[in-house]
Amino acid sequence: MILINGEGKEHIEISDRGFQYGDGLFETIEVRDGQTVFLERHLERLNSGCQRLYIPFPGAELLSFEAGELCRRSAGGRHSVRAVLKVIVTRGSGGRGYRQPDVIQPTRVLSLHPYPDYPEIYREQGIVARFCATHLGLNPILAGIKHLNRLEQVMARAEWNDPAIQEGLMLDVNDHVIEGTMTNLFYIKNNSLYTSTLAQSGVAGIMRGIIMTISADHGLSVIEHAFTKDELLSADEIFLCNSIIGIWPIKQIETTRFSVGPLTQSIQVWLDKFTSDDCMEAG
Repeated sequence: MILINGEGKEHIEISDRGFQYGDGLFETIEVRDGQTVFLERHLERLNSGCQRLYIPFPGAELLSFEAGELCRRSAGGRHSVRAVLKVIVTRGSGGRGYRQPDVIQPTRVLSLHPYPDYPEIYREQGIVARFCATHLGLNPILAGIKHLNRLEQVMARAEWNDPAIQEGLMLDVNDHVIEGTMTNLFYIKNNSLYTSTLAQSGVAGIMRGIIMTISADHGLSVIEHAFTKDELLSADEIFLCNSIIGIWPIKQIETTRFSVGPLTQSIQVWLDKFTSDDCMEAG
């Protein structure tokens, strides 16, 4: 199901700058029991991204209403629906050329998709990852935000078709490990939690921020820094996260194996409780 500017249709204008130039942003949100999970946080990030790109924000109240309406229509009265909500905001239509229109009328697209059928074993026993040859460029103006220009991730994901490998890890052009193609990355060393700094590239995921907060609240040292492949491969534990999968431990990167360690398991428990509390408040 799709809503485009509040209307149930499936086409946007060919002149829309999201299509023409990737001029926009998006959020990917879990829907659980008919309720959007961490919707307020997602819309705050969307608002922040709109401010950075000088796109007028459609408003949290309007987007929340339309998200709820879309979920209700899809549920058809049922309350056990689990799905994925995608919210896109573009700069709207404009003429040929990069110059933006004098009056910006953003396009908003909300679409509901089936929840991916990931095996529970990924969460429990971990997944296999590889390093990607495609590198992330450096761009502090766009770093951190979830803009529509994702060709680096598309090219990286095209590097493998082996179903035994669940995720690819991406480095920047300076050979610092940044993130997965669809995930943020953490590692644990000597009882401290590490993740990459995202000042030059990468996406600052909602789940990444939550994990950093709840880990610090439980007394875990959380450190953002630039690190290399070798530093990552010497970690005690490694895991990935995003708003749909939650946390997946990594059990193997190429030929190096890792255990699903106690701190990763603890963070999974903390995150489960935090998410459940948010769902109860939203309900």
